[in-house]
Amino acid sequence: MSNTITFMIDGVEIEGKPGQTIMQAADEAGIYIPRLCAFKGLSPYGACRVCTVMVNGRPQAACTQPVAPGTVVENDTERLQHLRGNIVEMMFVEGNHYCMFCEKSGNCELQAMAYRFGIAAPKYPYLFPERDVDASHPDILIDRNRCILCGRCIRASSDLDGKNVFQFVGRGKDKQIAVNAEARLADTDIDVTDQAVSSCPVGAILKKRVGYAVPIGERLYDHKPIGSDIEAARTAGS
Repeated sequence: MSNTITFMIDGVEIEGKPGQTIMQAADEAGIYIPRLCAFKGLSPYGACRVCTVMVNGRPQAACTQPVAPGTVVENDTERLQHLRGNIVEMMFVEGNHYCMFCEKSGNCELQAMAYRFGIAAPKYPYLFPERDVDASHPDILIDRNRCILCGRCIRASSDLDGKNVFQFVGRGKDKQIAVNAEARLADTDIDVTDQAVSSCPVGAILKKRVGYAVPIGERLYDHKPIGSDIEAARTAGS
C-alpha cells in the first residue's frame, strides 16, 4: 500500500499521508487554510468552521476531513473568503471584543484573522451580551466576554494536561465555558503552566501580571499576517 495520497488544492497537486486531514497535508505543503478551533496536538474538532473548504464541490471542514486520492479541494476562492469573513464577523458581534483595550491585541488569532480578511468593522449588529469575568485565581483569569467557544481549552485540559478543568454549559446564546468547581476558577486544579491556558486563541483565558509586556511592534501579528509561518514553508521549498 502506498504511503502517499495525491490530491489537488486550488489546482496544485498535493501529497498527503494516510490518516492526515486536508488541513494537515496543506500545512506541510505550505498552503494556509484559516482556522481558529484547530490547535497543534489536539484532535480535530470542527467547531469554528473558519477552515471550510469545498471538497469535490461540497463544503467540508478541512480540520476534520481526511485526505483521499484524487480529491479536488478549493480553498482560496472569493466565495469561501466571503463565507469565512462572515463567520469571523459573527464571532466579533456575538461577544464583547474591545481590541484597543485587550492585552491579547497583536497576539490574538481572531483579531489577526479579521485583519487578514480585511475586516475593519463587522456589518452585523452587536449583541452586547452580559458575561462575567472570573479573576479569583492568583495567576489566571477568565474573561468570558472574549470567548469564541472554540473548545480549545476544554480539549487541551483533557488531552494535554490530563485534567478536566473546562466544559461547555448551556445551549444557543447561553452557551459558555464553565469550570469543574461550583463557581470559581480558584477552586479548580488548573495551573498557570497548563497548556489549556496558552491554548486560548483570544483574550478569554489570560495569565496575570504579563499583560502588555510585549510592546507594539514586537507582537506576534504586528508585521506578518496570521498563517505566514505556514506559507513561508512553501516559499522556501519552491
